[in-house]
Amino acid sequence: MNERLPMFPLNAVLFPGVTLPLRVFEDRYRAMVHHLLRQEEEERHFGSVAIREGYEVGETGAQSLYRVGVKLLITEVEQHKDGSFDLEVLAVDRIRMDSLVSSGDFPVADVEELPEVQVTVPQTVVDTARATFTAYRAALLEFREDPFTGSLPKDPEFLSWTISATTPLPMPDRQALLEAPDAAVRLGMATDLLRAELRAMNVIPSLPATEVARTKWSPN
Repeated sequence: MNERLPMFPLNAVLFPGVTLPLRVFEDRYRAMVHHLLRQEEEERHFGSVAIREGYEVGETGAQSLYRVGVKLLITEVEQHKDGSFDLEVLAVDRIRMDSLVSSGDFPVADVEELPEVQVTVPQTVVDTARATFTAYRAALLEFREDPFTGSLPKDPEFLSWTISATTPLPMPDRQALLEAPDAAVRLGMATDLLRAELRAMNVIPSLPATEVARTKWSPN
């Protein structure tokens, strides 16, 4: 399904199921929030894609964007006296963006939903990904707080999104996981990336490649 959405590019790759706090203070994105607050609560959607090159705010802003991102729903909003907003948003769908239009009060783009291709994931792929992620979490505890709390989902698709969302990896790797066509491919990719991280941590103990502390996984 194609639709036009307000767009808020971010310096992060988000995944379906992720909840995220956002501080909105730039004029164009404050205008976007005002526009969304005039909609019914269940219609307060906007899109986000990761910034390949550039910045979230400022006169220059994003210079290059990834095309695949997520559709976000505002679930909580608080407006401050200075006109800024604190939002809580939930990523609900994966989308592909056409060219961004920034000539109006806030950026918009025509997007299409990218539903997950439904496949039968071999149990060996699921078990291997689960075991590798568990080993990675154990190694990570030596350096920082566990990025994931609770038990891992049994459903392969949810498991693939959970592992992708909560594993600190460089942005290009996270984007590749987001763009994977189905859960089987995504779990296989995640397993390979986690194994590479574990090998690197064993050779030269250090923090993983990147921190994504702003995001957390939500099964809702």
